[in-house]
Amino acid sequence: MKGDSVNFNEIDLFPRLLSLLTGYGFGCFLTAEAVVHHLSGKSVRHFGTGNPGMANVMKIFGFKAGICVLAGDLVKTLAASFLCMRLFPQTGKILFLWAGLGAVIGHNWPVWRKFRGGKGVAVTCLAIFLYSPVCGLAADAAGMLVVFFTGYLPLGAVVITTLYTVLIFLFSGTEAGILAFILNLIMISRHYPGLKRVVKGEEKRSAQLLGKKTT
Repeated sequence: MKGDSVNFNEIDLFPRLLSLLTGYGFGCFLTAEAVVHHLSGKSVRHFGTGNPGMANVMKIFGFKAGICVLAGDLVKTLAASFLCMRLFPQTGKILFLWAGLGAVIGHNWPVWRKFRGGKGVAVTCLAIFLYSPVCGLAADAAGMLVVFFTGYLPLGAVVITTLYTVLIFLFSGTEAGILAFILNLIMISRHYPGLKRVVKGEEKRSAQLLGKKTT
């Protein structure tokens, strides 16, 4: 079903902006930093690519460590989203996208780490699913299929948000579509170097990235 048109003059900005800021606060907690510091006493920036994400941690420290990172990133997104929904239930499920966007921005550009964070794939995937389970699941599944058949993680990540943006504009209206488009731009910007390597044939495939731990 197609979403209703939005009268931007009637939008209550306070719960939306507070949800964005709340999401940012939760997003700034980098689970990879906590997991790697627990295992090694050092920052994740000293290992592999330095990226505070599941793939890098899994490659260096193994499957269990990677899953812990994934779980923590999902939990912080859930916590931010449901806290905002609890605070402003009258605003509706659009707050899932506002809080999710904040969590993605916080994860990618945490203030305490000099704005050097991760790529926000797991956070984004959950945020878009929470707002629209059908569209989110379809987009997430499409991205996973792209990774499965091509082996390229950056390509799959961008497919997820691109397809989701199209679906949300079609079925959920303007405000949600704009937020989805912003998430898409963020995903593209974070994976642009990887996409360039894909074009040049220099990008490592997922089987290489998620290999056995090296320590």
